[in-house]
Amino acid sequence: MLVPFLMIGLAVVLAVVDQILKYVVVQNLKPIGTVSVIPGLLNFTYVENRGAAFGILSNQRWFFIVTTALLMLAILILLFRYHHHTGLTYLASCLIFGGGLGNMVDRVWLGYVVDYIHVSFFPPVFNFADCCIVIGTALFVIHVLFFTDRKAGEPVLRSKH
Repeated sequence: MLVPFLMIGLAVVLAVVDQILKYVVVQNLKPIGTVSVIPGLLNFTYVENRGAAFGILSNQRWFFIVTTALLMLAILILLFRYHHHTGLTYLASCLIFGGGLGNMVDRVWLGYVVDYIHVSFFPPVFNFADCCIVIGTALFVIHVLFFTDRKAGEPVLRSKH
């Protein structure tokens, strides 16, 4: 029963790291806009994102706050009630929760999310929290596709927790 609390703690650490990175970006990158890190591949570009990826649902701040809060609540409930966790599901939950929390702090306090990572082959600008969410979601999908018994709905490799 200790592991869910550890995952929540780690998720909070990820959200704090996200907020520190965004603070550094606002202080140093916002005044200049863009810095080329690897020309033609990677730029740090300051963006105030008022929507989701690609700017969809722009200016729907409360929709994103409520949706994120509900998803984070579902993750919390599943952390404590789901009895077939593996290391992969714990890590996925931690990453998704931490990333969601980091972006939700921005939406609540600023009204937008601070984005700053831009790679040339992927049009949207994103941030550390987005990376956490995407990696966590990918790990969860991998768990569902490859590590669960489809008939029983239980993990093929059982956790010792």
